[in-house]
Amino acid sequence: MPRRTIRVTGAPQAPLGVALAALRAELGVPEAFPAGVQEEAERSAQAPALPSYDATDLPFFTVDPPTSTDLDQAMHLSRQGTGYRVRYAIADVAAFVAPGGALDAEAHKRVNTLYFPDLKVPLHPVELSEGAASLLPGRTRPAVLWTLDLDAEGRTVAVDVRRALVRSTAQLDYAGVQRQIDSGTAEEPVALLKEIGLARERLEVERGGISLNVPEQEITERDHTYELAYRAPLPAEGWNAQVSLLTGMAAAGLMVTTGTGVLRTLPAAPDGAVARLRRTAVALHIDWPHHVSYAALIRTLDPHDTHHAAFLQECTTLLRGAGYTVFRDGNLPTITTHAAVAAPYAHCTAPLRRLADRYACELCLAAAAGQAPPAWVLAALDALPQRMAEGSRRAATVERECVDIVEAALLRDRVGEVFDGCVVELSDHQPAVGTVQLESPAVIGRIEGEYLPLGESLRVRLTRADPGTAGILFAPA
Repeated sequence: MPRRTIRVTGAPQAPLGVALAALRAELGVPEAFPAGVQEEAERSAQAPALPSYDATDLPFFTVDPPTSTDLDQAMHLSRQGTGYRVRYAIADVAAFVAPGGALDAEAHKRVNTLYFPDLKVPLHPVELSEGAASLLPGRTRPAVLWTLDLDAEGRTVAVDVRRALVRSTAQLDYAGVQRQIDSGTAEEPVALLKEIGLARERLEVERGGISLNVPEQEITERDHTYELAYRAPLPAEGWNAQVSLLTGMAAAGLMVTTGTGVLRTLPAAPDGAVARLRRTAVALHIDWPHHVSYAALIRTLDPHDTHHAAFLQECTTLLRGAGYTVFRDGNLPTITTHAAVAAPYAHCTAPLRRLADRYACELCLAAAAGQAPPAWVLAALDALPQRMAEGSRRAATVERECVDIVEAALLRDRVGEVFDGCVVELSDHQPAVGTVQLESPAVIGRIEGEYLPLGESLRVRLTRADPGTAGILFAPA
C-alpha cells in the first residue's frame, strides 16, 4: 500500500491513543532522552557557537503548518535586477551539537524525527528543536545562510553559503500565505514566493522533474467524534517546496564540484514499475496516451478527484528506491541524480529533523569557503547511508502502522456497514486480495473477495476494524 501522511487535529480518542502508545512500545521508539543528552542540550541551548556575520537586518519569515515549532527554514525573497535573490536560512544544528558528544551520539541513534498522529518523537531535545535552534519569530538564531541569485527565468546564476546570525520576523502558515497572495495583500517578499515558485515549476517541467501533489489524510474532530478526510495541498505548499528543492540542488552542485559529498539519489524507475502504473491508470479510468510521459501526465491530475488522488498515491511507489550516496576525493558515484528532481539533489534543509542534513550543510560550507571538510564530517560520511536507510525504514514502518491504527480506531464501531468504494490495486500473486479506496470516509484499506473489479465502483462491507493488531478489512457487499 502506498505511504500516506496522516495529521490529527484535536486530542486523540482513547482507543487511538492507546493503540499508538502500544505501537511506540512495540517499535522501541524512545520518547524520552537520556539524562546526559538532556543536560548537554540544556547547556548548549545557553551557549551555542555563534558566527560573526550578522544578517539580522533582513526580515526573514517562515512558512510551515500552523502548529509547527521545529522551524528549520526561514526565507527572504527580493528582486535582483531582472531576476531574484533568494536568501534561505537553515537552522545551524552544528552550533549546538558537538561532534562525539552525547547529543551527537543520540542523534545517530534516532536518525530522524518520527511523526505519529498524536505526537512527534524528535531527533533532538525540544530545548533545541523547538527552542534555541528553531528559527522562531523574534529570536536571533545561528543559521546556515544560502544566498541564491536567479535570472528572470528562475535559473540559478550565483550561489553563496555561510554561517550567519538571522532573525525571523513572521511565522506564517500555508493557508495564510495563500490567502495573502490570492487577495493581493502580500508584501513583496511573500508575494515573490508565487513568482519564484512558478518559475521553478516551469524549469522542473523543462528538465523532466516531478512533484507529486499527494493528498493528506486528515483527522478532524467534529461534534465529539473524529472524521477522516482528504486534504489536497495548496499551491503555496508547492511554491515553498520549490525553494527547498532549489537549495538542495545548489547544495548538490557544490558538493559534486568539489568532489566530496552526500547526495539524495533515486535511479530511474524500471520499465516494469512504469508498466504496472499504466495498468493502474487504466483501472482508475485515467487517460494516459502512450506518447505522454509519466512526468507530463502527473501535471494533468487533480488531487481533489477521487481517482486522481488514488493514482497519485500509487505514484509514490516509484520513489521507494531513493537513498543516500556518499563520495569523496573526486570519485563521483555512478548515479548522481534524483530521478524525481531530474538533477543532482541533496537533503540539507531540515537538520533539526534529519541527521544527514547536518553533514550536507557542513560539506557545503567547506566547499563554498574553499576549505577541507571538518574531520568529524569525513569520519562519519561512509556510515551515513546505512544509518539513514535504517532510519528511513523505521519512519516508513511508523507511517504504515499509524495509518492502519488510525483507520481501524475511527471505524471500530462501524463493522458491518456498507460503503461506496473503488478497487485501486490487486495483488500480483493473490487476485482475490486488493486495495479499496472509499469515497467517504477517506480510507484506503485491504479487501478480500473472489471477484474484485479493478478500477470499478464497488459496494464494500467493513468486516474488521481492530486498532490493536489486525487493522481493517473489507469484502464485496
